[in-house]
Amino acid sequence: MNPIGFYSLGLREMRFPSFQIGLAQEHGTMSEDVVRNAFSATEEGFMSLVRRTHLIKPAMTTIGSCCLVGIIWRGTLYLANLGDSRAVVGCSNEPNKIVAEQLTRDHNAGMEEIRQELKSLHPDDSQIVVLKNGVWRIKGIIQVSRSIGDAYLKKREFALDQSTARFHLPEPLRRPVLTSEPSIYSRVLSSQDRFLIFASDGLWEHISNQQAVEIVYNSPREGIARRLVEAALKEAARKREMKYGDIKKLDKGVRRYFHDDITVVVIFIDHELRQEGSASVPELSVRGFVDAGGPSSFSGLNDIT
Repeated sequence: MNPIGFYSLGLREMRFPSFQIGLAQEHGTMSEDVVRNAFSATEEGFMSLVRRTHLIKPAMTTIGSCCLVGIIWRGTLYLANLGDSRAVVGCSNEPNKIVAEQLTRDHNAGMEEIRQELKSLHPDDSQIVVLKNGVWRIKGIIQVSRSIGDAYLKKREFALDQSTARFHLPEPLRRPVLTSEPSIYSRVLSSQDRFLIFASDGLWEHISNQQAVEIVYNSPREGIARRLVEAALKEAARKREMKYGDIKKLDKGVRRYFHDDITVVVIFIDHELRQEGSASVPELSVRGFVDAGGPSSFSGLNDIT
């Protein structure tokens, strides 16, 4: 397999990249079906783990993850998304000007189109989406409509487990209310595409797409993901009339009331190094810069055909 790069966001312990690489090697190419099958294999593997362990670790039924995956394969970008992480590309159509283009759709009940989608899928369930404390939530519990895991919202056998009272459903689960079916997108990269930003919703709730691409475009590459995280934290602090330094001092449990988790990956696209006939690509052309406040499972594959 010779992609330019492989990038994933949201799954740390589910070994999604190994599924993806294995399926691509088996098929000898990359396609939307390969990506979709990798998501299915990841979901099946995690559900198998839940079944094996939930009796001794009941909370396993409530563990879930958003997932955003990107693969650049022979000039085409393949994206697959579950949840409300987001991929944005920075495009430069004019000198000294950068424009943001959102490449994925957020699967969040806060969006009217997602609520309508859920209502159409569950016409007999008046509580499929509930406005709770000013926030739209599925069954009054969760905002995202697609995920890996969250077995208690997908499998009847886990839905009424009293040991997880916080996530307890008051009535039997008629059908899954979440899905692990990703939205998949493909795009032939153009010479105007300069870089990609993958980030969790913790960034996007404070920084707009256009603000993010302008920060990347006007800043040095080294440390760019951290710079985006800092921009989001400064905005979160400003909204609470706090100083940036003060919000950094808060314990993690308290900080959850000020901002969500923030994970950022930035991938620069060096087109001059991808010309046909290039024998190798320097590491910098495929490197992602990652900041998540802790260890990351990011990896890049930097061979090219």
